[in-house]
Amino acid sequence: MLASLLVVLPVFGLIALGYTARWTKLVRETTGEGLSDFVFVLAVPCLLFRTLAKADIPTSQPGGYWIAYFSGLAIVWALAMLVARRVFSRRGPELVVSGFAAAQSNTVFVGIPMILKAYGEAGAVPLGLLLAVHLPVTMTVATLLAEGRATSLGLLTRRLFTNPIILGILLGSAARPFVALIPAPAWTIIDLIAGAAVPCALISLGIALRRYGVSSWGLPAVLSGLKLGLHPLIVYLLATKLFQMPPHWSGVAVLFAACPCGINAYLFAERYRQGVADASSAIALSTALSLVTTAAWLTWLGVG
Repeated sequence: MLASLLVVLPVFGLIALGYTARWTKLVRETTGEGLSDFVFVLAVPCLLFRTLAKADIPTSQPGGYWIAYFSGLAIVWALAMLVARRVFSRRGPELVVSGFAAAQSNTVFVGIPMILKAYGEAGAVPLGLLLAVHLPVTMTVATLLAEGRATSLGLLTRRLFTNPIILGILLGSAARPFVALIPAPAWTIIDLIAGAAVPCALISLGIALRRYGVSSWGLPAVLSGLKLGLHPLIVYLLATKLFQMPPHWSGVAVLFAACPCGINAYLFAERYRQGVADASSAIALSTALSLVTTAAWLTWLGVG
């Protein structure tokens, strides 16, 4: 439990810093929007470019690993959108934000240190594989859903491929064969911008929490429950009961799913200016609850 607390505390520290800075009026209301724009347009694309360009992806891996994780993700995403529509009357991009928040994991602050501490070097390969495709898949799906069926194919394609996140994914994938040819000063610039992604995003989230507060406990509580409980449970059942894979592969998939709601749901909401209060509240609530739930999953898997 103490180890989990030490992992999550930096997240709350940066969120609290943003909240306090706005509460004391050290920063203006527009600072949060400016930070989120920077993160979405520059920092996260650079982070994705660097990750995908340099990722060491093995040629073979258990097929059930992918099916188990992304089946759980799809089920939770669909349920979140269904509940948000039927119970909480959310519409349009707000629905997409709800699904995104319930399905996309906070891997940077919670997932990476927790999984590597639990499984060591043995967990690095399955963890790296999920890191390489997790955000690209969820961000692409969210963009497609948010743009809607009424959008023409040409307009949808243009919006998708001018999305900074998608561009970072595509350019990072395309650069893999040419990584050695990219000059060191270029990597220095990319590293500096990418390194600002997480702290700027969390401070921006803190400013947004000061603006919106915890809008309501209903929908954020549902999203947190789906993310912390149902998602890892589905992955666990599929990875251990239906498919055959090494224990550290199934364990990594379960712990990855057990992470709290990822901050990219908030960034996505800010981009569309819809569902920001739902996303920020779900992230804060699920991160707090994850102190208990991640410790429980670690214990259940026999690595806590």
